[in-house]
Amino acid sequence: MTLAVVLFTQDLRLHDNPALYAARAGADQVVPLFVTDPAIAAAGFAAPNRAAFLAGCLADLDAALRRAGGRLLVREGDTAEQTAKLAAETGAATVHVAAGVSGYARRREQRLRRALGDRLRVHEGSLTAVPPGAVHPADRDHYAVFTPYHRAWQQAPRRTPLPPPRALHTPEGLRGAPLPTATPTARSLPDPGEGAARRAWQHWHGDRYADLHDDLAADGTSHLSPYLHFGCLSANELAQLAERRGGPGAEAFVRQLVWRDFHHQVLAARPDTAHADYRPRKGGWHRDAREFEAWRDGRTGFPIVDAGMRQLAETGWMHNRARLITASFLAKSLHQDWRPGAAHFLHHLVDGDLANNQLNWQWVAGTGTDTRPNRVLNPLTQADRYDPDGAYVRRWVPELADLPGREIHRPWRSPHRPADYPDPLIAPETTGHRVRASLRPPEDTLF
Repeated sequence: MTLAVVLFTQDLRLHDNPALYAARAGADQVVPLFVTDPAIAAAGFAAPNRAAFLAGCLADLDAALRRAGGRLLVREGDTAEQTAKLAAETGAATVHVAAGVSGYARRREQRLRRALGDRLRVHEGSLTAVPPGAVHPADRDHYAVFTPYHRAWQQAPRRTPLPPPRALHTPEGLRGAPLPTATPTARSLPDPGEGAARRAWQHWHGDRYADLHDDLAADGTSHLSPYLHFGCLSANELAQLAERRGGPGAEAFVRQLVWRDFHHQVLAARPDTAHADYRPRKGGWHRDAREFEAWRDGRTGFPIVDAGMRQLAETGWMHNRARLITASFLAKSLHQDWRPGAAHFLHHLVDGDLANNQLNWQWVAGTGTDTRPNRVLNPLTQADRYDPDGAYVRRWVPELADLPGREIHRPWRSPHRPADYPDPLIAPETTGHRVRASLRPPEDTLF
């Protein structure tokens, strides 16, 4: 009787899971494993909102595995050591894991390979629709510009989504830790797990996504990014489902999945971009702790910026357009280093994804893949365009709720401005001095 271990990482699902499918197809018994590694917490990535959402996803995964006849085994400690230890305990013939793109994931894979040798099976294409190395220019290992990557992505072959296992047999008597628990800082989080993810997709039709995904008040985005980050949904399956739906909304949504794949292929090729400039910036950054704290706390005096930052703090999520506006304000209007801003996002975001977060921040800061690094998103222009009636600001900056119409975006001009709202942190006319009136930013991406 043969036995396989499948190590779950960012693929917490049964549908279209290459590692789980291969383990089930090649062995009589399967041990599904998740390791809570203290190195992740030590590096600052076990933020409360993501930890709480992860705990719910693992509970959902365990319930789904039990319905199929298996269960999730949880171990605590170094991932490679615990996986190798379990393989030795069970006499596993193979160990299956999804390929990652971060420096941590690559180091984990190297250590697993040293411990397990040719018993290790690493499966590409689990975290993205197109594997990071599947398409690349002739002269380099990754695309640095989105448009040619998009064209190559559209021509790349994609596998047929894999069915979930009908039945699993997990041996009895294996000892593990309890499923983890955690308390979020946000007042509410999305329902966790694959079941909730699939229901969210089914209930979100996205017919008007192309028209509404930038509308801050309408909140017409899919809200699927937490499920994509933890792999409760397969990006490969999701792209194909959207393509079958068809229409402008589906096309715009798939384009966002391509952006997500684009950032993952950049990080896979350049893991250092998680903390280092992709394209070196000329000159230093301005440092001002008071200004950074005002930005962090949603007290900049620019309502559209403050609304986004307060939404982040209260909910662990922020509208995609607001992420671009708030990031641009810190990096381009205040001229502050993108890294503390990116770290603040990662501390709160339930969908905080290293590839998407860091590389979108670099795009905004002018150190990343943007071919126009001097681009500035003027918060006033952005507010007029994407929150024309001020509904988004009224929702998150209630002290300004009584200001009429677009007056809410420029409270310093209003005779009705409340006394408890701060003055603008910098002169309003300096926020977008590099913007050409005709320049419209590209579509937001899945941060």
